[in-house]
Amino acid sequence: MADVDQAEREQRDGDGLRSGLLILLLATAVAGLATGFVGGAFRWVLDRATELRGHIVTWALETPSGWIVPILLTALAAATAATIVRLSPRSAGSGIQDVEAVVRGEVAPPRLDVIPARFVGGALAIGGGLVLGREGPTVHMGAALGAAAAQAARRDETDVRIAQSSLSGAGLAVAFNAPIGGALFVFEELTHRLTTRLMLATLVAVGVAVACARIIIGNSADFDVTGVEPAPLHALPLFVAFGVVIGLLGAAYSSVVVACLTVAHRLRRIPPTVRAALVGAVVGAALLYDPLTVSGGDAVTQLLLHGQSVALPVVLTYLVIRFFAGPLSYAAGTPGGLFAPLLALGALSGLAFIQVIDGLWPGVERDLALTFVFVGMSTLFAAVVRAPLTGIVLVIEMTAVTSAIIPMIAAGAAAVLTATALRSRPVYDRLREILLTGKP
Repeated sequence: MADVDQAEREQRDGDGLRSGLLILLLATAVAGLATGFVGGAFRWVLDRATELRGHIVTWALETPSGWIVPILLTALAAATAATIVRLSPRSAGSGIQDVEAVVRGEVAPPRLDVIPARFVGGALAIGGGLVLGREGPTVHMGAALGAAAAQAARRDETDVRIAQSSLSGAGLAVAFNAPIGGALFVFEELTHRLTTRLMLATLVAVGVAVACARIIIGNSADFDVTGVEPAPLHALPLFVAFGVVIGLLGAAYSSVVVACLTVAHRLRRIPPTVRAALVGAVVGAALLYDPLTVSGGDAVTQLLLHGQSVALPVVLTYLVIRFFAGPLSYAAGTPGGLFAPLLALGALSGLAFIQVIDGLWPGVERDLALTFVFVGMSTLFAAVVRAPLTGIVLVIEMTAVTSAIIPMIAAGAAAVLTATALRSRPVYDRLREILLTGKP
């Protein structure tokens, strides 16, 4: 009798899995195609904006009184992006916390009107130089496309949430050209679960989206990296110590993000466009000082991954400016995420750490400097977001380098343990609460 009951349960489960599954997968495939082309186009626009920004800065430095132009343009871009957000309030900030709120049934799925707002507003804010990431807008645009496709296919509420979650992962995958990382993001960060239905929908969405995006952005890793030798096992305690340091830094960074949002909330009597313009002006001044201190951070990350020698005072300058410029930019309320700036900040932290150690233990830097850059990227991500596996896989896929996996695991575990011991909550949990309550 028990065997019969078990067989009946398995039959019911199989029928439930198959019910509408093909329709759901077709819907996620269509939404994945749209996400791939929209996300790829978004990345292309940001690349062109970066080139234009560089030309403007070069011209400004060579022209008498030209210094005012980058400041005014960055302020104008931020103010315009903030104006767009007033027309579409859900397009503000990262968008990942919004997606998480949908997964938990706390808000309805985003509508399609967030797509033009995210695309144009994000292009202005990030392209203008604010220290924000492209992944937040791309994730949210993917979520809106996924929810709309499932609704058009007349799927139930559960499938709509599955579609918006899987397409969120597709958006992240497109943003970083990292399909496995995008899928893992859905399971580890968004849903905290893995079912066959969710897995299939996510794999279809991510695969289609990245394939389409690569038609626009190319079929190669985001970063060009030379060969990296595996770190010796006797150096693992050093990576664990680094993880503890990054756990402290990650907890501090999360607190600064919330603190900047708190200040912005207290200054809400000042029009949002004015606040955004002021932030833009500050970022524009930093842009004139050194373009590597602002924007999403790909340029400074690529510089470090090339193994180019950068003096410790310069590294610390970049580190301090970007540490505060990121949360300040986020508080401007424009579309833009936190992931990409975190990767750059982590890379800088890794290089700074090993350069300090080299001063105490000469000869270490030559062998481990590049490895610490890799480990810093994934470890700060783990400390702030609390998705260590996603961070590790993202870095591996973005660099096509696997030789730093063991140090990444050791440092990531130490960082998460440290941040947890400090009772520092994952940043997107904090941001989701702010989204729901309307105040920090």
